[in-house]
Amino acid sequence: MARISGVDIPRNKTVEIGLTYVFGIGLTSSQKILSRVGITGTTRVRDLTEDQVNRIRTIVDSEYRTEGDLRREVQLNIKRLMDIGCYRGLRHRKGLPVHGQRTRTNARTRRGRKGQAIGIKKKATKK
Repeated sequence: MARISGVDIPRNKTVEIGLTYVFGIGLTSSQKILSRVGITGTTRVRDLTEDQVNRIRTIVDSEYRTEGDLRREVQLNIKRLMDIGCYRGLRHRKGLPVHGQRTRTNARTRRGRKGQAIGIKKKATKK
């Protein structure tokens, strides 16, 4: 199993898709990395040699911010927005959508589900 930036790349996927499992590398970045290394995107991860994995690993480590560093940077950016009190920071603080989406309906992922309605129960009648 290939391990790049602390992430195990699935063996049965193509290399092009497998690299996208690393946080910070998307499909376009994956294609650029593979073209520099000289690997076709359709080869499977299990078919890579150790030398090819090492070349991919060196490019990713030297030129891309991935995983922990990138997550930390994103969190610091959000914290900075909240600290300066800008509109986007306030939306983050309240847990509401940040990019102008509507909230009257939808927005369930960001707002969460407010308890479900409870139906009225009939009184039991005596016989």
